[in-house]
Amino acid sequence: MGIIDISRKISTGSAVWPGDTPFSFQHALRIADGAGYNLTHMSMSPHTGSHADASWHFDETGRHPAALPLEPYIGRAHLVSVRRERGGIVPSDLEPCDLAVTERLLLHTWVSDIGDESWPGEFPYPTPELVNFLADRGVVLLGADLPSMDAHDSRDLPCHHLLAARGVATLENLSLAGVPDGVYELIALPLKLEHVCSSPVRAALRTLSSGNDQ
Repeated sequence: MGIIDISRKISTGSAVWPGDTPFSFQHALRIADGAGYNLTHMSMSPHTGSHADASWHFDETGRHPAALPLEPYIGRAHLVSVRRERGGIVPSDLEPCDLAVTERLLLHTWVSDIGDESWPGEFPYPTPELVNFLADRGVVLLGADLPSMDAHDSRDLPCHHLLAARGVATLENLSLAGVPDGVYELIALPLKLEHVCSSPVRAALRTLSSGNDQ
């Protein structure tokens, strides 16, 4: 079985949400300067690169990443390409996806085709109609290559709130370019971080053997 890395690379050039804290680092110790080992300090927004939002991001009474259950972030996932370039993604955009085969859905849009150092500006986004459609069918995780589960200019974040209310975990800013549609095993665990609003993940897909792809 093969492993496919679907994480965005984090570097000093990584694109972040406009106004958010970019990734930076400092050398505390360097072998080149005579130290016995290299040691760095880093600063970044927890929304940098591929990440799992915690509900405290949009709800003062919500969870931090350390309290997120891990089960939604490991297991069979269906990767589906969505042609919509702008506006809200609705259930008909998923056709002919068979959601009966998975509890996790990953949306692949044109955003995966831009580099890690580029910001997409306006992008497509899930709608409340789509969230309810998926939750009613037992989906426990919605992942996407999008920077957000809501429109780029949203202030009340309706889909973030609805996803949490329906018990659907999320992954944002995945890198799905060149990955064929189909069913995979997803591994994308959030870090055990307390008192923050999100967690970076190293997201990967594992291809399934032909006898286990249904």
